[in-house]
Amino acid sequence: MENSFKKIVEGYQQFRKKYAVGDNSVMQYLSHYGQQPQVMVVACCDARVDPALIMQCDPGDLFVVRNVANIIPPYEKDEAHHGTSAALEFGICFLKVKHLVLLGHSQCGGIQMLFNHHDTHHNDFITNWVSVIKTEDTHLHNADEYAKLALNQSLQNCLTFPWLKDKVLQNELIVHQWFFDVQKGQIFTFSYNQNGYQPLEEVTLA
Repeated sequence: MENSFKKIVEGYQQFRKKYAVGDNSVMQYLSHYGQQPQVMVVACCDARVDPALIMQCDPGDLFVVRNVANIIPPYEKDEAHHGTSAALEFGICFLKVKHLVLLGHSQCGGIQMLFNHHDTHHNDFITNWVSVIKTEDTHLHNADEYAKLALNQSLQNCLTFPWLKDKVLQNELIVHQWFFDVQKGQIFTFSYNQNGYQPLEEVTLA
């Protein structure tokens, strides 16, 4: 426990040296000019799936929202509290990002709970949250397949947000479906041409 905490404190010190020290530091620049990310990522809370680390980004490169199982809920304009929807609105309508990446991953605990139909009495919020993903498709055999199903449904839910759909139709926003394999440390992106997932490096280098 102490070693883990010491590691993050030492990491913070390295961050300060790299990004925050000196008159021309990255953080001073971002403080003066504000954030202008071109890419928004919706990722899972899983400690193994940090978008900025996986893509080796600097501060200011990504606008990130993380939740259990990287789910986009449908558009619901009511008096409830919608954290992910608020982040979508801020990123797309105010920051005007050009790319929205839905980043799913293997071995997802939230999806595993959905796949195994765990007892709903064991938690206050998780079961209700992951139930946004509909699991009527009985042809799926494991949680990773469900995670990819969740990405498809999150994409469809994205298009229920009127201002997001308008950006897509006007070619001002591209939505990507990415799947991170934890064991391989590799991203796969959904290809409509192939109707399946391809290694990201093969698609981007093609």
